[in-house]
Amino acid sequence: MSSLSENPADLDRADALGEVVIRAEAYRNWGRWGADDRLGTLNFIDERKRVEAAQLVALGRAVSLGQPFDEDGPQRGWKKRNNPVHTMTGTGLDHERHPYRFSHGIGGADDMIVMPLQCSTQWDGLGHIFDRGMAYNGRKAGDVVTTEGDLVTGIEHAAATIVSRGVLLDMGRFLRPETGELEDGYAITVEDLDACVEHQGETSRVGRGDILLVRTGQLARARRDGWGEYAGGPAPGLSITTAGWLHRTEIAAVATDTWGFEVRPNEFDDSFQPLHQIVIPNMGLTVGEMWDLEELGAVCAETRRYEFLLSAAPLPVTGAVGSPLNPIALL
Repeated sequence: MSSLSENPADLDRADALGEVVIRAEAYRNWGRWGADDRLGTLNFIDERKRVEAAQLVALGRAVSLGQPFDEDGPQRGWKKRNNPVHTMTGTGLDHERHPYRFSHGIGGADDMIVMPLQCSTQWDGLGHIFDRGMAYNGRKAGDVVTTEGDLVTGIEHAAATIVSRGVLLDMGRFLRPETGELEDGYAITVEDLDACVEHQGETSRVGRGDILLVRTGQLARARRDGWGEYAGGPAPGLSITTAGWLHRTEIAAVATDTWGFEVRPNEFDDSFQPLHQIVIPNMGLTVGEMWDLEELGAVCAETRRYEFLLSAAPLPVTGAVGSPLNPIALL
């Protein structure tokens, strides 16, 4: 076992459970904000932090960080995660055929969408991942999430919370300046994160209450070459050895431009998303995936400013364990 080494070379690839357990216990936030807490590390965002973040708006430029929600998305059907199905329930043609359904000739269009809540740009809520039978804050998984939804930490509790200082660490541009894209399977380390902060400068310092965005460049590659295995296949991402860094920086949330946030294939011979298992149910960290960080990366590189006001509210779907969203960065 590697203890709490932050060097991926020290990991015991044959002992995923041992590596998870030692980090889960070391970085666990159960009880930190009380027995009834529903927000985890989102508690790091307070009014003072939002005032600080609002003062970062200098250009008035708004950048959407959401991917499109349509049938051309990346999903391949794993766990019934399909791409959105958009259906019109009222059209202009309907109106033309019956223009005087109302006496004064008014008409309109309506539509509906059917989709998994985590099929495109989204947050993983605290009820999304369990660790050995337990959910966040030491609750039994079966007491938290039932067929009625997440009865305790449903995503609706974060509806007015996730507005804070955002920080972009553009790992793709920093580590691969010639392409701006990390190769699939690249494990981002603590050393990489710290070096990127130093390279980008003071505006990329990461601290309490910040929302960290990590650009790998994989989304740009998928758009150029086709989705391929973007959804669930090999990808650059954070190493399990970054768990301590995520804990001690006291960030409120983290999001990436990849399907799964952490490096894939995972760093063990037999495992599935072990970093999720540490940071969501133990640390209480809200995780975002499939964010579009391409325009933001270009703007930050141009202005050499990597901090901004970030508004990333989930839809208040009662009892949901995740939520689609359209995050907005204001620079």
